[in-house]
Order: sequence, then C-alpha cells, then structure tokens
Amino acid sequence: MTYTIAEPCVDVMDKACIEECPVDCIYEGGRSLYIHPDECVDCGACEPVCPVEAIFYEDDVPDEWSEYIKANVDFFQDLGSPGGAAKLGKIDYDPPFIKNLPPMGEE
Repeated sequence: MTYTIAEPCVDVMDKACIEECPVDCIYEGGRSLYIHPDECVDCGACEPVCPVEAIFYEDDVPDEWSEYIKANVDFFQDLGSPGGAAKLGKIDYDPPFIKNLPPMGEE
C-alpha cells in the first residue's frame, strides 16, 4: 500500500507535498503529481500539507477517484524506480487517463 494523489491535484500541483516528503518519492508529471509506490515509505507527511486535499492512503481513496490509483502506478510503468524525483525534475508525461481529462483547477 502507498499514498495516491487524486483529482484535486490535476492542473494545480501546489508541490507543498514535495517539500515535505523525506524520501523524495513524489514526481511531477505534465498535469499532476505522482507518488512512487515502491519508494514511498508510507510516513504520511505529504497528506496534511496538501492544500487541495488530493492525497489519500490507497485504501482511503474516495470511490469516485479510484482510477487515480491505477494512473499513479501507470505513471511509473516505463520510468521504473529512479530513486528520487529531484534529480529528474518535471517529466512531460501523464498516463492517458490523466492526459485526457478536461482542464481543471481553473476558475
């Protein structure tokens, strides 16, 4: 189990969670942030600092956002486990589910 970033983060990406993560396992995609399921140590430090409340423990992801669990895993399908997000920077990729969402976070 790990933490998952869901819909409230799409097109928002505040990044407070990145600053709080002690193991550098939160990666930046084109439209969302993603938590590496193998690098995350389940410390939960990211969850309370998310200003849009987009981070959930995998078992607690609301049903309407359950597809984000798979999208989070899919993000790392080709990337593998690089051992830290900071050295990679922003990755211009999102899984098709996220890429094809309508624009979000706009007023």
